[in-house]
Amino acid sequence: METWVVANQKGGVGKTTVSLNIGALLAARGQKVLLIDLDPHASLTAYLKFDPDAVERTAYDVFLSKADMGTSYYKTGIDNLYLLAASSGLATLDRHFGTQQGAGTMLKKALSESGLDMDYVLVDCPPTLGILMVNALAAANFLLIPVQTEFLALKGLERMKHTLDMISQSRRAALPYLIVPTLFDRRTQASRDALEILRENHREDMWGLNIPIDTQFRDASKMGVSIKQFNSHAIGTAACESLLDTVLEMRGGGTPYLKRANGGV
Repeated sequence: METWVVANQKGGVGKTTVSLNIGALLAARGQKVLLIDLDPHASLTAYLKFDPDAVERTAYDVFLSKADMGTSYYKTGIDNLYLLAASSGLATLDRHFGTQQGAGTMLKKALSESGLDMDYVLVDCPPTLGILMVNALAAANFLLIPVQTEFLALKGLERMKHTLDMISQSRRAALPYLIVPTLFDRRTQASRDALEILRENHREDMWGLNIPIDTQFRDASKMGVSIKQFNSHAIGTAACESLLDTVLEMRGGGTPYLKRANGGV
């Protein structure tokens, strides 16, 4: 079982979109996938048509040891895709656990002891550094860092890379990661310039393509489906398929696609 984490210390960069669509594509390829929503805003939970205020078992209960990871997830409306939902209570965990020893590895422990029958776990993180993000990164085998192609988002990337350095030191091993340019709008000079800056400064750690702005992502989210389910021919679908192929190639030990591709979708 592989655990992939989707994180950035800036909101609005496409974390939930990446988490949902990569998870759904894995599920469509016959893999059993668990999505874990660790964001107290519960966007991923709401996307999949669950009410975070009404769900009986959530990630919050797992952290408080009131529920077992292996029995707390729900089947979604997408075949092979399951959800451990979020609730607003997650926002209290920093205060609840404080500097308690072992607080940063609770998710990793819960996953290892759960007996989960999953091929992949994808974790959607909140956009702030705290106990939730630390737990996700401690449990991760691989990290996806969505970065919106605009200048303020580039600052968020630097903070995220600093956090990643700290986590890698704590893990005593580097955490493999891939920077994913998102919300790219080829019509605007600002978006093109931001993408070029990303390439200049992070080419070796960056996916060579991008997730473009595509209104069909929004349309799909309204229906609670992946963009591929909504329109298999959408440009967003092609981008997500390419991203998944890249990550699978990287995780399989092959020549990373990002080393070969430097164009755009």
